[in-house]
Amino acid sequence: MAVDLAEPAEDTPAPAKSRQRSVVEWLIVLVAAVLVSLLVRTYVFQTFYIPSGSMKPTLYKGNRIVVDKLAVEFGTINVGDIVVFKAPPDVAKDCSDPVADLVKRVIGVPSDTLTSHGNTIYVDGVPLKENWSHYEPLGPAIKKITLRSGQYYMMGDNHAESCDSRYWGIVPRSDIIGKVFLKFWPLSQWHWY
Repeated sequence: MAVDLAEPAEDTPAPAKSRQRSVVEWLIVLVAAVLVSLLVRTYVFQTFYIPSGSMKPTLYKGNRIVVDKLAVEFGTINVGDIVVFKAPPDVAKDCSDPVADLVKRVIGVPSDTLTSHGNTIYVDGVPLKENWSHYEPLGPAIKKITLRSGQYYMMGDNHAESCDSRYWGIVPRSDIIGKVFLKFWPLSQWHWY
């Protein structure tokens, strides 16, 4: 007596259902990845391109940087920090620069009184120790100013070639997007801040 060991024939739609399920799973993964990416870009990190030489020798035209938005939202902003912020309205007029965002170094924080004489920047009457690379001469002087709560004074490291707070004034904290923490392009200039 012969026994038929072959399994009974089933409906053949299983491979079609499997393919359909796989496509749905990939679509879910893709949508989730896009949403996570948008959330991270909006609230955590964002990349920027450096369009000018105003931050030389720290950042050069063509460099790409990453800013940490949470460092501004939940942290403090200190003298010496490099930040990206929304360009003040007078940038287009005073600097002939239509950019939406700028990158500069913070040299004054709330309650500081700033001024300059020659190539020396004074904060509360004491010479500012610029413990970072920068180019002299200072260029245009800093007119005496006392910063109020939520106000920051910005300057490019390429002092004489930077259109900064000396031209268009203070930057409110609400306009600061984030602190620069990484220069990632070109790879040969990779640097943590």
